Amino acid sequence: MDFCREILEDLKAGRLSVEEAALKLKAEPFADIGVAKVDFHRKLRKGAQEVIYGAGKTAEQITAILQAMKERQALPVLVTRLEEEKAAAIQQQVPEFIYHPEGKVGILGDMPVPDGKGKILVLTAGTSDIPVAEEAALTAQFLGNEVVRCYDAGVAGLHRLLAHLEEIMEARVIIAIAGMEGALPSVVGGLASCPVLAVPTSVGYGASFGGVSALLSMLNSCASGVSVVNIDNGFGAAFQASLINHLS
Repeated sequence: MDFCREILEDLKAGRLSVEEAALKLKAEPFADIGVAKVDFHRKLRKGAQEVIYGAGKTAEQITAILQAMKERQALPVLVTRLEEEKAAAIQQQVPEFIYHPEGKVGILGDMPVPDGKGKILVLTAGTSDIPVAEEAALTAQFLGNEVVRCYDAGVAGLHRLLAHLEEIMEARVIIAIAGMEGALPSVVGGLASCPVLAVPTSVGYGASFGGVSALLSMLNSCASGVSVVNIDNGFGAAFQASLINHLS
């Protein structure tokens, strides 16, 4: 988006001819750098730059993608599911790359000024759910949203959740994150007038089946307005929440 806007502004100011601008805009929308085909036009189509899924990629591969996007001014860039050792190796080649260990998220470039219509509230049932919550919160901030965090407010102590009624009532979207039996989104869905995005986590003992129990509980919620994403998918919930928060 910034790359195209710069071309159009140069054209308007007379710094480029129509032919020169057309040639620049014809540049391929992606670059094949061997290890990946880097999508430079993602922001034009989706409103956000391409996000790099860090799990399964080497530090060298991620670095190559980041450098390609930096060269094309396709910033900021978000990297999810990034281990600390990989992040340290990337920072040796790209010193301005910022790593957030609590959510295993890395960002190259400046966070945008929030331009969403309201606040996204990120709720967790327990402290053990915070890694998924931070992935969601940081993704939502990366996408231009004001985020409010409220952690360790699950149904094991309902008074902890009720202490945050004001934040629940004020939110435009709520991301409710829980493992174990996954009851939190149903309770929140009965209190909130806004959409609730439920995120089951893999937190729990044997019969939780790595989050499947929480997933099924959330899918069977009796509360209206609750939608569910995949297990541990904080990123997916945040992207959907951002779309909702940017609707006119």
